[in-house]
Amino acid sequence: MTSIDVQDLTKEYGTTRAVDRLTFRVAPGRVTGFLGPNGAGKSTTLRLALGLDRPTSGTALIGGRPYVTYDEPLRTVGALLDPQAAHGARTAHDHLLALAVSNRIPARRVGEVLEQAGIAAVAKRRVKTFSLGMRQRLGIAATLLGDPEVVILDEPSNGLDPEGIIWIRELMRDLARAGRTVLVSSHLMNETATFADHLVILGRGRLLADTPMTDFIAAHSARRVRVRTTEPVRLRAALARAGHTVVRDDDGHCTVDGVTAADVGTLAAADGIPVLELADERASLEEAYLALTAGAAEFAAAPLQEA
Repeated sequence: MTSIDVQDLTKEYGTTRAVDRLTFRVAPGRVTGFLGPNGAGKSTTLRLALGLDRPTSGTALIGGRPYVTYDEPLRTVGALLDPQAAHGARTAHDHLLALAVSNRIPARRVGEVLEQAGIAAVAKRRVKTFSLGMRQRLGIAATLLGDPEVVILDEPSNGLDPEGIIWIRELMRDLARAGRTVLVSSHLMNETATFADHLVILGRGRLLADTPMTDFIAAHSARRVRVRTTEPVRLRAALARAGHTVVRDDDGHCTVDGVTAADVGTLAAADGIPVLELADERASLEEAYLALTAGAAEFAAAPLQEA
């Protein structure tokens, strides 16, 4: 299996340090979300990993080797950084065929990935006539062309319609289940939460988090339970005796801070109080991410003020 290994990676542009001694590993068999505010160093890190720029110090290796040492890189690494990169005067088919020939990939793969990306019907159309979503699908097709062990995607759902978003989400999961290494950079927290198993989060060029997504959300969530019962007065009394405060919501639910669902369920059972709904509440990925990166955003809008 092939991993991405970043070790003490630093990149400076004049007096600006875009990436600051960054170390992390992207392992096979899972989808790793690559997150961070604008200016955090995500794009620079991807460019360094793909040999599009040179590090000031440190290394970014794929399969234990620099990307530039692969003679046929598309067979090992598929990457989508810019869907606008395809030559507008070429047809979708010819764009992919040129890539296939340059990496000694069988020509039959062109038709296969066009079909997989859902754009086989427009294979003979020139790329300049494509919408953003069609260009995005073409870029993803190019990423899959060499059946690579490593897939790197930057904002893969950009421009896609709802069907396309579901398709790319399932594609990433399927690749990970097949043992591929999948690294996905995105600003869409709610979407990332649907497919990522692991998170690598940057802020101002430094590593802020490298953790399973479930652990990350749990670490940034206060313990809180929502419960619904046919006997809210008795439940509040039972929880009050245990030192807990209950807040009654407008929808009939009760919210209890500082406890788990197991705690509330045990208390209710001990007093014979029927429980209709009971669930732990966790922060969303977006809430946890904003809590972590609040001081690491290079650009932040000022709140609107009343006139």
